[in-house]
Amino acid sequence: MARTRAYLLLAVLVAIALGVTNTPGQQAAKVGPYTAEQANAGRTAYMADCMTCHLPDLKGSNEAPPLAGTNFINTWRNKTTSDLFNKISTTMPPGSAGSLGDQTVLGITAFILQSNGAAPGAQPLTAATAAAIGEVAGGPAATAPQPQAALAADGAPRPAGAPAGLTVSGEVKNYVPVTDAMLLRPDPNDWLMIRGNYQAWNHSPLTQINRENVKDLRLAWVWAMNDGPAANEPSPLVHNGVIYLPNIDNIVQALDASTGELIWENRVRPAGHQGGGTGAMRNLAIYQDKVFVATTDAHLIALDARTGNTVWDVMIADNAKGYGNSSGPIVIGGKVIQGLGGCDRYKAKEEDQGCFITAFDPSNGKVIWRFNTEARSGGLGGDTWGKLPNMLRVGGETWITGSYDPELNLTYWGVAQAKPWVQASRGTGPDDKALFTSSTLALRPDDGTLAWFFQHVPGESLDLDEVYERVLVDIGDRKVAFTIGKGGILWKLDRKTGEFLDAKETVFQNVYQWIDRQKGLLAYRPDIVAHTTTGEWIPSCPSTEGGHNWQAMSYDPATKQLLIPLSQSCMEMSGRKVEFVDGSGGTSGDRRFYEMPGSEGNVGKVGAFDVNTMQQTWTHVQRSAFLTAMLSTGGGVAFIGDLDRYFRAVDTNTGNILWETRLGTSVQGFPVSFSVGGKQYVAVTTGLGGGSPRQVPRMIEPDVRHPQSGNALYVFALPDKNTGKPAATIR
Repeated sequence: MARTRAYLLLAVLVAIALGVTNTPGQQAAKVGPYTAEQANAGRTAYMADCMTCHLPDLKGSNEAPPLAGTNFINTWRNKTTSDLFNKISTTMPPGSAGSLGDQTVLGITAFILQSNGAAPGAQPLTAATAAAIGEVAGGPAATAPQPQAALAADGAPRPAGAPAGLTVSGEVKNYVPVTDAMLLRPDPNDWLMIRGNYQAWNHSPLTQINRENVKDLRLAWVWAMNDGPAANEPSPLVHNGVIYLPNIDNIVQALDASTGELIWENRVRPAGHQGGGTGAMRNLAIYQDKVFVATTDAHLIALDARTGNTVWDVMIADNAKGYGNSSGPIVIGGKVIQGLGGCDRYKAKEEDQGCFITAFDPSNGKVIWRFNTEARSGGLGGDTWGKLPNMLRVGGETWITGSYDPELNLTYWGVAQAKPWVQASRGTGPDDKALFTSSTLALRPDDGTLAWFFQHVPGESLDLDEVYERVLVDIGDRKVAFTIGKGGILWKLDRKTGEFLDAKETVFQNVYQWIDRQKGLLAYRPDIVAHTTTGEWIPSCPSTEGGHNWQAMSYDPATKQLLIPLSQSCMEMSGRKVEFVDGSGGTSGDRRFYEMPGSEGNVGKVGAFDVNTMQQTWTHVQRSAFLTAMLSTGGGVAFIGDLDRYFRAVDTNTGNILWETRLGTSVQGFPVSFSVGGKQYVAVTTGLGGGSPRQVPRMIEPDVRHPQSGNALYVFALPDKNTGKPAATIR
């Protein structure tokens, strides 16, 4: 198949109020080649199609950079309004490029100009208008940003700050408090934490559904979830026949696990997407009589597990500074431990700086300890950021929930890369490791002190971070931790000491060279190291979609294999020039994507790897990207879903497909399995939204189509005749 390329637009537009005002002493705005009517239309289009990524305050979020100010002008100064129009019209919105229409794109372009100091003029902007952006923009914004309306699930505007709180009242009957002992040895009928157990196996020991009967699996019930522009990637919790389900927009629901009946619902924070991530809420935690929720605006909230009422609400970090969350906590030894996202902005005040893993008291939300993942000047690793002051040391998010070894009493967390993505953009050099980014951390959960760390990629420079799950497996007497990041390298570490044991390249990569294979020491290929300025394109396989991303792997103890969702795509990346001032920073990289050589157009891949030898035992490849975690079960069956709406069961021995069904939209999230009344169920969500794992496949495989709505929870079971249960009575 001929190689295809797709370009991701990393600057779209800004939303501000209409009109031109200048405060005394402010430079007069330049007259732009657009009309006020076009800007007004652009504002409406922005609210409907763009605000989720780029936010009302112009700062951008996650992979979307600022849309106004010095960093935007640095990139677009020497380009024309026609260039900007063409970029938007051919690449936006991600996944539906070209769907906006010329008049909408012209309005969006007008808003970009207005937000960068160009006032409306008398002549309308056209697709052929080729005014140099640096000539008509680059001054003060024509108006100050004004509060915006959020979007309801149906796309209609609603007032920002719509009230939070209990929206559906009810009570979980016969609730059983969750104890430390229950978390240490989870009941197979429950699913008490993300990935199923402290070791992050993503495995259910239930055996009722097996290789022989999985072909008879049927839909038991379906629950429509909150729709909207944020990423739907949840992992339900299940306890004693009740599902606790996070929805986008900070909504938590309790459902009867056997019937799908809603018990209670709480909108735990005001409606509307905030910065600091993709809007995802991947998981909850449950302990004693509370459910713990990390919200997209960086709050941690405790809900009464019986009624859904809010017990306490604390701020982890200030969302106004860019902080947020996309994954929830883990409860260890009576402490609620939570990571942090959105740590990519420069902050002048010392008290605003840093990126943390934090332990909270479950009874009241008080902070017990914090560990900073960005090494500070004068501390351990403080000399690894070159000459950068603390203000410019950003990144190091822990946006995937950690795992835990009860015997060693250590919790393991992956740390994301330094920001901005490219070294030349952030001002570090090739010898600056930027600890503790792109590392595995082993922390003592009692006090948050560091037991050991292993840095996988020193000074990471291509958004190929190593933040994902740490899977804990005992191999003989050896306690091992496995992890795999965007580079597609499966790492094997001694989890007691952090010693490097082995590594396996699972997809094609051309970024790294081994300095010392025995010690696990990597370096970038020479031409990447030689790129010391911004604006230079660097080819990279894999792309920021990642050889592996948030879609968690599974450990199947029966076959002693890791079953890993993988992706095959490549890119070129170019770093942007970044202003080193308060509020700046971000990811600041442009990318263009293409198919991975040798993949024959197959973006999706699942690989099975023997934990002893690290050798691949089987593989399955397909056109569509996989967008769920892998769930293995005691019945010899593993489940996974993809962009093309297929949810499949495969044989854990061979990878052969045993069963499949096609759902309402793309299958996305964390499948789980549980049992109620002696009947085993498998649940999975469909979902939209997300970062590179979602958008890159939609660009390089545009032939794979799906509806643009349909967030839902689907629950499957065998017919009663296959389970040994009496046939259900029809009422």
